[in-house]
Amino acid sequence: MEAGLREANVVTAAPGEERSPALALVNTRRLSAGGEVDDLAGPADAAAWLGLPVSLGADELRRVTDLRAAVRELLAALTEDRVPSAEAVETVNAAARADAAAPQLAWPRREWRSTRPGSLEEALAALARDAIDVVTGDLAPLVRPCEAHGCVRFFLREHARRRWCSTTCGDRVRAARHQRLVVERRG
Repeated sequence: MEAGLREANVVTAAPGEERSPALALVNTRRLSAGGEVDDLAGPADAAAWLGLPVSLGADELRRVTDLRAAVRELLAALTEDRVPSAEAVETVNAAARADAAAPQLAWPRREWRSTRPGSLEEALAALARDAIDVVTGDLAPLVRPCEAHGCVRFFLREHARRRWCSTTCGDRVRAARHQRLVVERRG
């Protein structure tokens, strides 16, 4: 899955995407100067992003985008200090249950391995489990929405002064602030 993530993600990753595939999944839908961008626009895009060796159909694509919407709702609820919708919670829980994973000994450490490697169920379950870990674990206090106008991405705020998901968003905010000041001085 990580190889597919790197190949399909041509924009700068938001801070934390390398630590959380679920955060990266949410950020596959974003706004750009040219309008909305969806890295999962079609079945082939979704399969490539997930790193799956098989093609997906319309129903499988809907499962991926439904999970993305549910994880987005969890992150939004977390950052807004509210309870997420019951539908989002159930979507994530159902995806997490879709593939059993069992601990395996890979001396000297433990690894979790899927009972259905390479399947869509494995990929969705891994993303859902990561989302659960993010919203309930040590990363939860770090999750933030980008504060740039129009940006819909989330990131992990690991520096107290960080407010944007990328330098592009930060530059846009600073440029807009500068333009406002120029207009105010003239007016």
